[in-house]
Amino acid sequence: MLQNGGPTWEVQLGRRDSRTANRAGTTALPSPFENLEQITKKFNDVGLDSTDLVALSGAHTFGRARCLTFVHRLYNFSGTGNPDPTIDTTYLETLRQICPNGGNGDTLADLDQSTRDEFDHNYFTNLQNKRGLLQTDQELFSTSGDTVAIVNRFANSQSDFFDSFGQSMINMGNIRPLTGSDGEIRSDCKRVN
Repeated sequence: MLQNGGPTWEVQLGRRDSRTANRAGTTALPSPFENLEQITKKFNDVGLDSTDLVALSGAHTFGRARCLTFVHRLYNFSGTGNPDPTIDTTYLETLRQICPNGGNGDTLADLDQSTRDEFDHNYFTNLQNKRGLLQTDQELFSTSGDTVAIVNRFANSQSDFFDSFGQSMINMGNIRPLTGSDGEIRSDCKRVN
């Protein structure tokens, strides 16, 4: 993050890591096709709150998404035959040029078109301007609920976003830690002890 202008945080030491991958455990991860209610439930189920949800979503301040993850918003949102009404019309046209109807679903679009390779709080101003790429992103601001106030707070203060992001990364790292003799504490994170 720091290389892209983002925050730093103190990573807690002594966490036990699994010795194997857990593909089944990935079903609890949020999907770009879910709505805010579904994602909020997934966060709450592991002890994370709305601030964690919005702060961690802010990681979308850089990176790319494949057209197949958001093209439904451009042409046939919720089976209406119309685009998602929460997309800015100018942004909609830009996205339609990148992802034409029936086009290559693997084509990439920037998650944050304003500062594509910087970790900053522009992601949140994009949401305020109806320029969130993924449905899950835009719903943080376009749906009534406590996430709107958090988006506004982070849009107005990059330092508040950075502080919250660091704390939320720590909170996420504390989800269901292994205990006892399960897993291992690695002395070199790049390899198994």
